[in-house]
Amino acid sequence: TFSSSETSYDICIYGNTQFLSLNPGAFPTLLVESLPKHQEMQYLEAIHDILQSGNDKDDRTGVGVISKFGYQMRYDLSESFPMLTTKDVYWRGVVEELLWFLKGDTNSKNLSDKKVKIWDGNGSREFLDQCGFTDREEGDLGPVYGFQWRHFGAQYEDMHTNYEGKGVDQIQQIITDLKENPTSRRILLNAWNVADLKKMALPPCHILSQFYVDTENRLSCQMYQRSC
Repeated sequence: TFSSSETSYDICIYGNTQFLSLNPGAFPTLLVESLPKHQEMQYLEAIHDILQSGNDKDDRTGVGVISKFGYQMRYDLSESFPMLTTKDVYWRGVVEELLWFLKGDTNSKNLSDKKVKIWDGNGSREFLDQCGFTDREEGDLGPVYGFQWRHFGAQYEDMHTNYEGKGVDQIQQIITDLKENPTSRRILLNAWNVADLKKMALPPCHILSQFYVDTENRLSCQMYQRSC
């Protein structure tokens, strides 16, 4: 059990065990097997470490965080899909948000209409006004993820403007490079456009991904997330 302020946390980490009896009728001896860890253990061990030795810090929201810097996790998608089983995950919301990004959409109401409310707060009239976007229509998040993925470098006007052919379509460029130049070390997806940060209702958390194809034609991706 670990405590922070007025909150306590109980964490249990489970191992793999078997009972082994060498002699008939003898009391079973507990044998601890050395089995590969499930990939989710990386997350659970990180949470355990953060709660045990993390830094209590103030943050932008006023809630505060317990944090540590520089964790790395690796997931082999040929073995399993990295979706947590130890907490509820809103899977439909994850998929809808990703498709929304890929469309280049910046209108939070298009997600909300599908009952996915994760961007409602950042697109609300109150939040936009607090950010200084008093002339921006409710729901208009500015040049966030999808805009940077599909129109990097284009001039952002509003969520209704047709940006077809404007800026750099990073998603299409990545697909083209993977097909035509898979040995390239320049296959990256970047959402951290410094020139546009002040126009965003919320700057990106997962800001950079790099794609790599090995000699057996297997695709890997490394993603950097500034906050999670």
